[in-house]
Amino acid sequence: MAYPAQLGFQDAASPLMDELLHFHDHALMILFLISTFVLYVIVAMVSTKLTNSYILDSQEIEIIWTILPALILILIALPSLRILYMMDEINNPHLTVKAIGHQWYWSYEYTDFKDLGFDSYMIPTQDLAPGQFRLLETDHRMVVPVGSPVRVLVSAEDVLHSWAVPSLGVKMDAVPGRLNQTAFFATRPGVFYGQCSEICGANHSFMPIVVEAVPLEHFENWSSIMLEDI
Repeated sequence: MAYPAQLGFQDAASPLMDELLHFHDHALMILFLISTFVLYVIVAMVSTKLTNSYILDSQEIEIIWTILPALILILIALPSLRILYMMDEINNPHLTVKAIGHQWYWSYEYTDFKDLGFDSYMIPTQDLAPGQFRLLETDHRMVVPVGSPVRVLVSAEDVLHSWAVPSLGVKMDAVPGRLNQTAFFATRPGVFYGQCSEICGANHSFMPIVVEAVPLEHFENWSSIMLEDI
């Protein structure tokens, strides 16, 4: 999860987030090189009194500064499109979870199980246990198995919401009357935090998302206990 004074992204917990981090570094390096070159040109133009008529009026230079930016845009666009298509790929999910946004909590339905569903409310500050995070902990976590493709069907009951977990590289709008879908693949066990990312009213800041990735055996035990409680 994020920590105070963090400048970069959260640690990736899915292959898709790894790709997004690599693309961010790729684009940032291109931006850094362009900024350095432009700064050098500005400093050179300001600090020298020499002029060169070949530079001021040259067909070849105009061709270069037209073609070069186009090539740079292609270098950015191709990996961007690749990741965009990867984000829409949903191949044979092992588990499907339906996340429904309400004002102001989430409810989860495990459609592969009969009658397995629950509401997930934020734990108030005064009820937090030692070590729990303010505004991020919920009374029920969305539990998923590690190493299994998980499909998330996202919708809303009242207003627009957005189901987002940065460490997993997922963010999908929850629209009333519409069923959107996204998918993720947790590569390691852990607890991953997110929040509603669409302004949805007075308590928008108080509907966190907690995804807990556990080994398959633990997930089976958890689902059995939840079904018994229901």
